[in-house]
Amino acid sequence: MNAWFAIIYFLFFAVIAGSAFALMWGNIQKTYRTKPAKQHPEAPEAGEKVLYVDLSRKKLEDLYRK
Repeated sequence: MNAWFAIIYFLFFAVIAGSAFALMWGNIQKTYRTKPAKQHPEAPEAGEKVLYVDLSRKKLEDLYRK
């Protein structure tokens, strides 16, 4: 009886280990096949004005003095 449990245990272990390996292999292959995006979709176009916050030391000191 214990021999059957050991056989079933190792059978399921092999199936789970093989599935995990296949999943990792597929993910790695998919990662290498896809090409990265050249530019972020929300990046500004050339010449487009962008709002930003100037946190330079001079500006912050001026704001503090006011």
